[in-house]
Amino acid sequence: MKPLTAEWVQKAEDDFVVAQKMYRARKRPVYDAVCFHAQQCAEKYLKAFLQENHRDVPKIHKLLDLLKLCKEVDASLEILVTDLKELERFSVNVRYPGVSAEKEEAKIALKAARVVKDFFRQRLKIS
Repeated sequence: MKPLTAEWVQKAEDDFVVAQKMYRARKRPVYDAVCFHAQQCAEKYLKAFLQENHRDVPKIHKLLDLLKLCKEVDASLEILVTDLKELERFSVNVRYPGVSAEKEEAKIALKAARVVKDFFRQRLKIS
């Protein structure tokens, strides 16, 4: 694995850990943060995949746009579209007033991030 790919993976893993810890927090869990970091985990795994496959890594945050670029390398990534759509709605919305995530949304976001994470760990041959 390329060193820069490994950095993307580490940052993705860190986002997943933050999302998990915040979801499990006994005192004042912040479900907005769970959803945001779950989305960030997926975004960084998509970028890690692009990096590892000698593709430009754009400075964009839309998961479905990143997926489109990744599918140019491997069309089987289409399988992630449902989970990425779920996470896409948390990229910005929950960061501003007027929208707040509830526990059930955080649970869904965390599950979707896990699917994406596990998929890319397999594709990138990470044990």
